[in-house]
Amino acid sequence: MNGVHDMGGMHGMGPVAPEVNEPVFHHPWEGRVHALNLASPTRGNIDAGRHRIEMLPPADYLRMSYYEKWLTRVEQLLLDGGFVTAQELASGQADPAAPTSTPIRPANTVEAALTAPYSYIREAGAPTFAVGDVVRARNLNPIGHTRLPRYVRGRAGLIERLHGAHVWPDAHAHGLGEQPRHLYGVTFSARELWGPDASPRDSVSLDLWEPYLERA
Repeated sequence: MNGVHDMGGMHGMGPVAPEVNEPVFHHPWEGRVHALNLASPTRGNIDAGRHRIEMLPPADYLRMSYYEKWLTRVEQLLLDGGFVTAQELASGQADPAAPTSTPIRPANTVEAALTAPYSYIREAGAPTFAVGDVVRARNLNPIGHTRLPRYVRGRAGLIERLHGAHVWPDAHAHGLGEQPRHLYGVTFSARELWGPDASPRDSVSLDLWEPYLERA
């Protein structure tokens, strides 16, 4: 969506500094937050989860760490779904009067759930574009979730790969069904994206859904 949450291509964010021998989790609480997200009854729609993070106020989004955002997301999804109350979240204690439910992810099913293959590939009609086609990313400014970065909108690129049809995030995130659309690997030259000062040797490749594209 438009806003600080779409940070790709933005200036002034500082260099990417990979951490040598970076641990999976920097603090024990991060692992617990990860587990909470996996065990949550709201799990199953990654697009809705991403959109919930995009609903964070900009100042909060910029100051929060990665897993702080994950924690806020799962709390809000649980509230939205009626699985917990605000009082239960604030106190950290379940309401004694609340009905007891069966966990969706018992401990003995975790390993199988995390290792079982899953795919968002779906069936759809014939693709509109082919490998070698020059396309332009449409200048879209949706008010909801999208996987079309701002920095490629209006820019021309070359289709280099067809991935088949996949769940379309723009619909799926908002409870409008999967609405599968074809997904393409599109390469944009750095100069097309950022002008003549960019290196002529550089390019960016993105996987983009068909509704994001038009013929150049």
